[in-house]
Amino acid sequence: MNQTLNPKPSPSPLEAALALQRKAYLAHPVPTLAERKADLRTLQRFVREHKGALCDAISADYGHRSRHETLLAEVFPVVDGIDHVIKQLRGWMRPQRRMVDWRNFLGASNRVIPQPLGVVGVIVPWNFPLNLSLVPLTYIFAAGNRAMVKMSENSRHLAAYLIRHMPAYFPPEKLQLFDETGGVGMAFSQLKFDHLLFTGSGQTGRAVMAAAAQNLCPVTLELGGKAPAIVCDDFPLQTAVERIMFVKLLNAGQICTTVDHAWLPAGRIDEFVRLARTIARQRYPRLDSPDYTAIIDQRSFERLLHALQDAKDRGAKVLALLDGPAFDVATRKIAPHIVLDAPLDCLLMQREIFGPILPLCSYTALDQVINQINDGPQPLALYPFSFDAVKVQSIIDRVMSGGVTVNDALFHVGQHDLPFGGVGDSGMGHYHGHEGFATFSKMRPVFYQTRFSTLKFLWPPYGKLVDRVLAFLIR
Repeated sequence: MNQTLNPKPSPSPLEAALALQRKAYLAHPVPTLAERKADLRTLQRFVREHKGALCDAISADYGHRSRHETLLAEVFPVVDGIDHVIKQLRGWMRPQRRMVDWRNFLGASNRVIPQPLGVVGVIVPWNFPLNLSLVPLTYIFAAGNRAMVKMSENSRHLAAYLIRHMPAYFPPEKLQLFDETGGVGMAFSQLKFDHLLFTGSGQTGRAVMAAAAQNLCPVTLELGGKAPAIVCDDFPLQTAVERIMFVKLLNAGQICTTVDHAWLPAGRIDEFVRLARTIARQRYPRLDSPDYTAIIDQRSFERLLHALQDAKDRGAKVLALLDGPAFDVATRKIAPHIVLDAPLDCLLMQREIFGPILPLCSYTALDQVINQINDGPQPLALYPFSFDAVKVQSIIDRVMSGGVTVNDALFHVGQHDLPFGGVGDSGMGHYHGHEGFATFSKMRPVFYQTRFSTLKFLWPPYGKLVDRVLAFLIR
């Protein structure tokens, strides 16, 4: 009797892309140093040749984003980072010799060989979409892998531009980019990648990790959190305010590593507010300044205004730092704000702010600050301001965070030699620097046995000779 077999369903575009890249990887699993450098230079050439259009696309996604901020925080880190990686790559690829022991004297040897994992997935957030797609690609390509990249639903203009123009630089078996068209994100995280990098919120990160776990796919999670600045009484307040306000207002505060709130010695709050107001007005004379970036979408805009109102309703003092309107609905811009006396259970103090709002907290003893921070989730970044090395080291020792910058509020992501990554609720794993190369490599141990195996003395049947050998080895 004839039976009609159910035809195998056609693979989705995501599955087809993964299959194509997996096949290409198996056909050529270990690209040479020259091939990897060529990929990196091609990536760099793409950014240089399209930087104006990339800035325009990102600005269109925001409603308005300062061109200079995109060049400073996205274009430059990619171009400069690729130069750094190319200089280091030969050394990173070199097999590592490991510990010499008695076996080595008989001719055996140990090596750790960095080899490509295969196909790496990257899920990109909207706040720095060029940086957070192409910087990971720098390390993915340096390690010899292929990549699939899923852009954010808030990066439609940029995603369309990349999808249209990147194929002229990389074939689909090397790199493919995907837009978020509804359900793509979850389907993407369910693919059987060799590694998956996610940057975004903790809530979404948990869902991504759960989906990846079904394939035992290792993940690197770059999340966020409430990164505190701690200004000590020995540090010049003018300098601290200048540095904190620069980073806090960059990209309108929509940065996972920005200062979420600041701790100040008791009695210094009013001076901080006065200095912050002067600095904000000098840098952004009006809310419609072309240097001041909009909030990414209506939902985020309303969330920030609701959090401000919630703090005000609970007795906090809410201070807009610019003259004129505190916000503009049409352009989705919110003026820089400082919030005083915010209750610890209000929205601003419970959730990552991700906007141009800075709560100030006062303290009389550093233990008070340290205990308060340690009562919450571990932050992605920590910013102590002090010239007292002992005091700074005490803060570093007692407060765990993903990374630390001392005496500035710029996170160390611009330092290409340093790894970047969170801890606990702020993420897991690292990339950037050598750690980025290692994350996207299999650091593969290889033991080379000699022609004459020393283990021959330990083969059964066991007897007195084995007793003597073991007694010698365990002496």
